[in-house]
Amino acid sequence: MKRKLRSGLSASLLAVAACVALHSPYSLAARDAQTILKETCQGCHTPEADNALSRISHQRKTPEGWLMSIARMQVMHGLQISDDDRRTLVKYLADTQGLAPSETDGVRYALERRLNTVEKFDDQTSQMCGRCHSGARVALQRRPAQEWEHLVNFHLGQWPSLEYQALSRDRDWFDLARKEMVPLLAKRYPLDNPAWKKWQSTAPKAEALVGDWSFSGHLPGKGELAGVMSVSADGSDTFKVSVKGQYADGSPFNGDGSAILYTGYEWRGNVTIDGVTMRQVFAAQGNAMQGRMFEAEHDERGLDFVAAKQGSSRLLAVQPGYLKAGAETEVILVGSGLTGKPDFGKGVEVVEVLEQTPERMRVRLKAATNAQPGLRNVTVGTLKGPTLSVYSKIAEVKVVPEFSVARIGEGGGSTPKVQGRFDAEAWGKGADGKPYRIGVFPAQWSVEAFDDRAKEDEDVKFAGTMQADSGVFTPGDAGPNPQRKMSTNNAGNLKVIAAVDDAEKSLTGEGHMIVTVQRWNNPPIP
Repeated sequence: MKRKLRSGLSASLLAVAACVALHSPYSLAARDAQTILKETCQGCHTPEADNALSRISHQRKTPEGWLMSIARMQVMHGLQISDDDRRTLVKYLADTQGLAPSETDGVRYALERRLNTVEKFDDQTSQMCGRCHSGARVALQRRPAQEWEHLVNFHLGQWPSLEYQALSRDRDWFDLARKEMVPLLAKRYPLDNPAWKKWQSTAPKAEALVGDWSFSGHLPGKGELAGVMSVSADGSDTFKVSVKGQYADGSPFNGDGSAILYTGYEWRGNVTIDGVTMRQVFAAQGNAMQGRMFEAEHDERGLDFVAAKQGSSRLLAVQPGYLKAGAETEVILVGSGLTGKPDFGKGVEVVEVLEQTPERMRVRLKAATNAQPGLRNVTVGTLKGPTLSVYSKIAEVKVVPEFSVARIGEGGGSTPKVQGRFDAEAWGKGADGKPYRIGVFPAQWSVEAFDDRAKEDEDVKFAGTMQADSGVFTPGDAGPNPQRKMSTNNAGNLKVIAAVDDAEKSLTGEGHMIVTVQRWNNPPIP
């Protein structure tokens, strides 16, 4: 490994450059991966049996995980490597030492930049690992026991004060990490796993993804959307992408870009939608894709995405997904292979099929006045899909996410603000008295001081502004504010309040939002 530090190369700038590289097709002019490993990596990583290299050959990671490892070599060890070579190496390592789809289940939120996710790990993992970074970062890699121990040693060697900082000095961190966490992680996340070997032998070819894909999505603060994503081959494991869709309010969702496939299913794309660059982080398996699209400069502005390849048979979504007893409305069914008659369950009448193609159906529905509240299975011919919620009244309103973090920014600085973006979920009670989700409803939004201290500090006045009709909160400017006590910044502790109208009765739900300072280090996996 060449050891000459790049002057002026910060970890945050490198993380941004690395993320761009991950979502971009690699150049054919780059060296091949084996040459890079031999000429660049082997200077520090010693050869082992079976063409292995120390440390490198004893780990499996996602594309983002390998990218972070190489970026760390650049920042901390002076590795000099071109962007093309880095892309080639990430592609090779993710393909040959990646994770099977089942190994990423439950923790894909970290890859998809769902940064307001409240993680649920056991107490030991949360306290020993999750106090400094997400538990998902640990769960998205595989190592044998010796390599997990190397990682523990690396932590202490790289950050010598780790044992004494506030987040770990309440315990003998190093001793617990070696004696308890290493065996636990080696058992929970082992290097050798039958799921990975099976995936390597059964993963479909990339060309299976070429074609048109019907998709459905939801963007907080904007609403539901649907359309078609066209995928054409542009080399080995790389694609050209064209998106044509629209939101429920009729506004367009159109754009073009490119994508690359890692590990046989990890789809990473860059698509410019109406002038805004968005990342795509999807799991692509068989005739289905699912994940998240988000703005490159504002990953909090993102939409859930699910797609089915045209020619397959799948019902993706019902938009909107609810109907009030006694009411009549139009709904859109989105999917592929939508043939046959639609059925929405007991108490829901199909008044008229207004439009029908294999990818989209527009249907007028009417719910009986005495229709029982609850979920109905929706079918089109033999296809089963999502449910339709029938309700007579809203029992509860929930703010989603229930807890969130927004960040001040700009104010003369280069770091952008991080917005808070919310949905108001209506919930009902079924005939059995159990709660069920009705769906996302329009709401009037506001913020209040979370507690007496926030009220005293006038956090509502300084922390930012909430758009009343969309649920989008924009934080205040970064930097000292002379109007605040002790000229502190515009941080705040706020309640987020959604008011939903149901038959001229207003129901409210509350969430909690911390408005805090900028984050300077923003790695691909938090």
